[in-house]
Amino acid sequence: MACKLSEQDFEVLKEPLKSGRQAPGSIAGALFLTIFLQGILFSLEYFFVGVNTTYPYKDEILSVHLWITGVLILFSLLYSIPAIYKRSDKMQYFISILVSQNLFSVSFLICALFLIGNDDGSGTKESSESLLNFTYVTLGIGLLVFVLTCIRFYILLQRGEYRKGSKKEELRGRFEVKSYIPVATVAGTGLVFVIQYIARISTLNDLNMIIFIVIGISLFFTMVFVLPEQLVILYCKIRFQSFNFNERGYLK
Repeated sequence: MACKLSEQDFEVLKEPLKSGRQAPGSIAGALFLTIFLQGILFSLEYFFVGVNTTYPYKDEILSVHLWITGVLILFSLLYSIPAIYKRSDKMQYFISILVSQNLFSVSFLICALFLIGNDDGSGTKESSESLLNFTYVTLGIGLLVFVLTCIRFYILLQRGEYRKGSKKEELRGRFEVKSYIPVATVAGTGLVFVIQYIARISTLNDLNMIIFIVIGISLFFTMVFVLPEQLVILYCKIRFQSFNFNERGYLK
């Protein structure tokens, strides 16, 4: 369906690129910073949050996430080097998507889930099943947020909302606020579900831990919400040459 849209239908998505916020040099600096941030978050996940948790399959989860984080740290280092990222800003942007999702979505979600299972350390079969069911519901809500956001994004593109100068900024803002309602409703329902689960089933009584759990899952929903736009920009980079940068860091 996206192939029916022309380059002009995506014109507004060039603004972050034109402003320099998502220029290769800016992304390179951010990727270099994430090398340390990803290491710090995984250390928190492994040495602090994961020590006393009763979350099922925690060792397997940590092992897989260690490999994923290690590979992303390596690519973050490589694509922060000018001689490499100047050859392919499309690949650099793709790596930045994976890194941002790993850093602010996957890592915080794992920490939140491990904290929920961090009760008295006497995990039973029922508590393991409860934690897994909670995880499935949370991931299901995240998938629903992603699907609704994709549908919303496509409707906006079809209506020409991302054509440059197609409407006044005020009209676009009003339209987008209305279009947020279904996604916000689903995400809000998810957060209510999280809070109710913590209050009724989990034995947590530390307010700071509860706040961290809510923030972690909120970040997961937020990153799922922004993922479609990241993927659309990547699609534009692959399809349209004007979304790519030359070796001097200017749009082609």
